[in-house]
This record gives sequence, structure tokens and C-alpha cells, in this order.
Amino acid sequence: MPGKTIRHIGALMAVSLLLAAGQAAAQGNAGAGHAHDHGHDHAHDHAHDDAVYKGYFEDSQVSARALSDWEGDWQSVYPLLADGTLDPVLAHKAEHGEKSAEDYRAYYETGYKTDVERITIEGDSVTFHRGGESVRGRYADDGHEILTYEAGNRGVRYVFRKIEGDAAAPQFIQFSDHAIAPVKAGHYHLYWGNDRAALLKEVSNWPTYYPAALSKQQIVEEMLAH
Repeated sequence: MPGKTIRHIGALMAVSLLLAAGQAAAQGNAGAGHAHDHGHDHAHDHAHDDAVYKGYFEDSQVSARALSDWEGDWQSVYPLLADGTLDPVLAHKAEHGEKSAEDYRAYYETGYKTDVERITIEGDSVTFHRGGESVRGRYADDGHEILTYEAGNRGVRYVFRKIEGDAAAPQFIQFSDHAIAPVKAGHYHLYWGNDRAALLKEVSNWPTYYPAALSKQQIVEEMLAH
């Protein structure tokens, strides 16, 4: 009788061990499936973000954004082009693009050119700093526009209209930062002036701003990452 009991207990233990092993294997497979799905989703999201950054998206993906997406203290990168800081960026583009470094320099000389070296945005207030002087305006959302470029890709301009402020502050400002939905901007191109429609046609001069807290080298690294 004791022998039978021991054999019975041993059999039960063996069954329990087999069940536990099966359960662990099932959990392991489930974990592997989750990891695969997560990796797939991550790759899909990355591809999606890359396509949007390059200007390929559907109208239905575009949504409104608030001025708070661009809040902060921003520096122009135009001086960095002039003093040679961006030379590594131009060389990198020449290695992977269809133009020489000097051709890219000419392109960005036109694109980045501005005498507004700094912009600060707080709440609905935007201040333009130029040569030791500044002008300020308060701005309200004025919608967004989807533009199609000659190359076939597209972009979104987020438009804000001045509601009060200094007379010299532009009537309209238009942000373009490669994003098409609410997100905190890492940098942006800004168009400003008093004619909303005319600004939308401007595609050669796009003063570009990065956070004022970034060093020159950090800006270079950010640009090389894109």
C-alpha cells in the first residue's frame, strides 16, 4: 500500500511538471509573438513617420495643431551656415544626394537666409529678435493648408493670424516642421508676412529654427540624424 501511494504521488508530480512545462512553453511562445508584433509595429510606425517626414501622407491624416507645439526659445541656423558649422552636414548631403556640397550651400543660403536671429514663443505671444531689437504680436489659429511641391511630395503649413501687438510684427506666421498632427516641434521652418496667400507660394526661403539651448555641435548632430 505505501509503495502504491508513493508511485501514485510520483505520477501526479510528473503530470504536474509536464503541465507546468507546457504552460511555460505556451507563455514563452506568447511572449515571442508579442515581441514579434511589437517589433513589426515599431518598424511600421518608423516607416510611417519617415514617409510623413518626406511629405507623403493622406489628407485624412492631417489634423489641427496649437501654437504650443512651437513654444520655446529658438535660434536661427543661418549664422551656422555662414560660419562653417554646417559644413559636415553639407558634405553628408553631397555624399548621399545629387548635388555637390557647394550646390547645397547655395540652396541653404537662400533657404535659411534671415536677419531674425531668435524667436521666442510663450502662450499666444511670438517675439521676433533682430539686431538687438524685438517686435511682438499675439497670434490666433488661422487653420492649415496642404501644399503640393514640384517634386510630388507635400507639406502642411500651420497658419496663425495676429490679433494684436506691435505694428511691425507680421500679420501672419506659417509653421512647417514636417509634422502633420499635434507634436512638440524639434525644429521648424517659419514664413511670415502680411499677405497670407502670398506666403503660401513662398517655397525657396524658409528661415529655420532650432532650440536656443542646443549647442552648435548638437544642431549638427540633429541635422545629420535626418
